[in-house]
Amino acid sequence: MLTSIEMKDTQASTPSSYSSASLDLDIEKFKGDFSYDALFAKLVNGFLPSFVEEEADSVDGPINISTSGLLGPVFPEVDTLLLIFKDSCTQLVELRKQIDGKLQKLKKDVVSQDKKHRKTLGELEKRLDGIFSSFARLDSRISSVGQTAAKIGDHLQSADSQRETANQTMELIKYLMEFNSSQGEDNMMQLSSLFSDDKRVGEAASIAQKLRSLAEEDIGRHATTVPGNTGASKGLEVAITNLQEYCNELENKLLSRFDSASQRRELTNMAECAKILSQFNRGTSAMQHYVGLRPIFDVEVMNEDSRLVLGDQDSTPNHDDVNVALSERYKQITDTVRKESSTIRTVFPCPNDVMSILVQRVMEDRIPNLLEKLLVKPSLYLRRLAVGYQRTQELAKNLRDVGCGDLDVEGLTEALFTEHKGIYLECERASMRQLYKAKMEELVVEGQLSSKGASISVTVVQEFVNWNEEAISRCKLFSPQPANLASIAKHVFTCLLDQVRQYTTEGLERAREGLREAASQRERFVLGRKVASGPASTTEGAATAGETNFRSFMLALQGCGSSVAIIQQYFVKSISRLLLPVDGAHAASCEEMTAAMSGAESSAIKGLQQCIDIVIAEVERLLSAEQKATDFRSADDGLMADPRPTTACSRVVAYLSRVLESAFTALEGLNKQSFLNELGNRLHKTLTNHWLKFAFNASGGLKLKRDITEYGDFLRNFNAPTIDEKFESLSIMANIFIVAPESLSSLIEGTPSIKKEAQRFVQLRDDYRSARLASKLSSVWA
Repeated sequence: MLTSIEMKDTQASTPSSYSSASLDLDIEKFKGDFSYDALFAKLVNGFLPSFVEEEADSVDGPINISTSGLLGPVFPEVDTLLLIFKDSCTQLVELRKQIDGKLQKLKKDVVSQDKKHRKTLGELEKRLDGIFSSFARLDSRISSVGQTAAKIGDHLQSADSQRETANQTMELIKYLMEFNSSQGEDNMMQLSSLFSDDKRVGEAASIAQKLRSLAEEDIGRHATTVPGNTGASKGLEVAITNLQEYCNELENKLLSRFDSASQRRELTNMAECAKILSQFNRGTSAMQHYVGLRPIFDVEVMNEDSRLVLGDQDSTPNHDDVNVALSERYKQITDTVRKESSTIRTVFPCPNDVMSILVQRVMEDRIPNLLEKLLVKPSLYLRRLAVGYQRTQELAKNLRDVGCGDLDVEGLTEALFTEHKGIYLECERASMRQLYKAKMEELVVEGQLSSKGASISVTVVQEFVNWNEEAISRCKLFSPQPANLASIAKHVFTCLLDQVRQYTTEGLERAREGLREAASQRERFVLGRKVASGPASTTEGAATAGETNFRSFMLALQGCGSSVAIIQQYFVKSISRLLLPVDGAHAASCEEMTAAMSGAESSAIKGLQQCIDIVIAEVERLLSAEQKATDFRSADDGLMADPRPTTACSRVVAYLSRVLESAFTALEGLNKQSFLNELGNRLHKTLTNHWLKFAFNASGGLKLKRDITEYGDFLRNFNAPTIDEKFESLSIMANIFIVAPESLSSLIEGTPSIKKEAQRFVQLRDDYRSARLASKLSSVWA
């Protein structure tokens, strides 16, 4: 361990170890990747390790705190470092001066070189301008030369084309002269080998067509320029004749070759022949020839269509079977056309034209042949017409998908049915009349129309609606245009209105006939009773007939009301929206519907009046038969009489309850209320007239009051306030027979509503004379 003296000496001697000569900063060291930290470390690291080592020793050894403040400087190398830094600065200043000098010299050199460079660039730009001008002149020259070469090439091409045309023209003239020599088979044998070489048939056909065009053009030109000159082109006429003969012979030969290849299914040979034949009238003869020989148009095949769809001659297939069979047969036709399409597109150069001819032949030959047998006019004509139209439309769509060129296959379909659609509406009307007639005959056979008073069947009316609904569906099919559909639908709906009007009116009239017979039977009974007392069975028979026919009419009336409801519902659901496109059509149909029901309404009103007459007549009979004088003038004139109504009243109320049950069920709305009001008024009048025939004592008055209450209770079911008021007045009126004579004046004057009728009723009191009520009540009547 060093002492403090030794450390001081060491620190003092350290600066002397540094020499400025040892510091040498070279300018080269500052080039490239220069690092200040590396330079600094190189300068000072040689002096710093001793301090670091001494510091480490001071930490490891014992620390004398009391003497540490007496030692030398803590960092004795600072002087050395200062010398190093001063030296470094001096050398760096020198280096900077050197660099500045070099920079000034370099700057002068750069300015000098820049002047030289600018001068050189100016000279180069002048030379480049000259070069560009030379290039522009060269380009212009090249362009001029190119245009000249192009013109020369065009002239050469034109000359070559003219030469080629001239050669072809010379050949054509040569061939034309051969055909122009003379007519006859000998001359045809002298033609060039081209026209007899089977391997060059296509070339021969092309040349022959050109020769024909040339000759015909020449004849046409001379005919125009020299009218009346028949000799100018006489020779070309001979050529045309020979060419036509040759073309026909060649075309027939190709067609024969085409047929042979077709039979052997040699599609390549067929295509070769079809390509050559396309030069003859655009190949129309070949197309038609091919289509005409297809098995699809054989007579046996077309006859098979009707047999498969309609069955044997003696059979009558139903509608659904015809629909399925026709759909299946049309599918087979479509499949056959699709197979033919594959061959046609392989063979013919213009397959769309061939497909157009094929599909047109199908729609003009095969389909009409089937429809002619399908659309005869039996009862199933309209249904078969609809099926045939629908399925034929589907066939047309399928054929369009297979391919038929520009053919209007949909138009051909419409043309097939134009005549049928023209008479469709009349056929529909006739069909509905026929169906209605057949239905009525069926009902007669079943006995539903033979007996008087047969009811109106809602099932039958619904069948009418089903017919009409089916007819409307056909209207939508045949006349989809809104305006036409509205007009036809209106006529078809009118047919339904006529059917329902006739059926309901006749049904109500039959029911009324039963009512008339019942009334006639009753009249015979009344007339016979005046002569001699009839048997009870006759009386009951007349009553039963009246009651039965009453119920029958009510059932018929109920059926009529239900029928009207069905028609109205059908109109709203299916017809009304079809009529909207035509102004006024909806309102006109509503008026027709109202008018159609007016006949049935008139019969219903008359029948209801007859029903009231029958009920009143039976009530009168019951009252006449059952009401006894002792009912209202019993020997026991006490006020404790039997509280039950009279037998006549009970019988009448029981009859009314029984017979009117059907009326309550059948009638509804205003019709029901009107009927019950009229019946209630008639009952009131009948009962009043009936009671005016009897004399009453006090107990009889009580009995009458009890009867009136019974009638009133029943009639409250009518829901007729005026009728209730009338029977309430009658109940008050019955008090005239109950009160004491001296109380009559106050009763009548206290109840003004009965005053008018009281004068008649008071005379029915059994004490009217004995109590001298006439004089006592004279002041009341005044």
